[in-house]
Amino acid sequence: MSLTHAPGPLAGEPGPANYAIDGPRHRLLATPLPRRVRAELGGETVIDTEGSILVHETGLKPALYVPLADVRADALTRTDHATHCPFKGDASYRTVTVGDRVAENALWVYDEPLAPAAWLDGYAGVYLERFDRRLDEDDEVQGFPDPYHRVDVRRAAGHVEVTAKDGQAIASSDRALVLSETALPNRQYLPSEDVTATLHGPTETTSWCPYKGTATYWTVELADGTRLEDAAWSYEDPYAEATRVKGLVSFWGDAHTAFIRS
Repeated sequence: MSLTHAPGPLAGEPGPANYAIDGPRHRLLATPLPRRVRAELGGETVIDTEGSILVHETGLKPALYVPLADVRADALTRTDHATHCPFKGDASYRTVTVGDRVAENALWVYDEPLAPAAWLDGYAGVYLERFDRRLDEDDEVQGFPDPYHRVDVRRAAGHVEVTAKDGQAIASSDRALVLSETALPNRQYLPSEDVTATLHGPTETTSWCPYKGTATYWTVELADGTRLEDAAWSYEDPYAEATRVKGLVSFWGDAHTAFIRS
């Protein structure tokens, strides 16, 4: 993400620099993922490799590709589904079947990749969410992080207030933390004790970040009874990069809420 989204050097509109990249506006870059990667379906391992790569593509999140030779051939069925990419070529698809578990079109393959992407020959792209388990070494994961993406957490310099768009108070804190994440806006995280509005939840909504972990969401009830659904979130068991925000609460700085720092 940091390479292929502004202001990264491989973005369509990179940031200010004293150089120019002589090449297409839409760019591809493969980087090794130097760990053992496995995927399971129906309780059986169908992908087991130490040769996977992450393909970075302008405007897109990195995609995992694995050597097709490291996928169980007896579990694969080529389907009629096909897509075309003007930068990589024509992709054919494979369904993975183990017993009664079927991951339809879970892999895609560029059988004859275009010359600028010839290095994709012999690799298969993976829809990770179509498998039951994904393992990064021996840790179960939902996806694989971009090595060029980072998260930094710092103490906020100054007082932080959070208000609804109509001015009603939500939170006020001298103990906020600022989480900076590559190519994304800063987020302020506050102790729940400094939230003056009422938090209801957690709700049924969750989201997953490969750098922070699984987020739990909360509904914010304002003093006048207005409820802002899923307007706040927290990481109750964050990954190592974000341990400092464990249990702290952040809010959408959008149509619902506004941050004021003084």
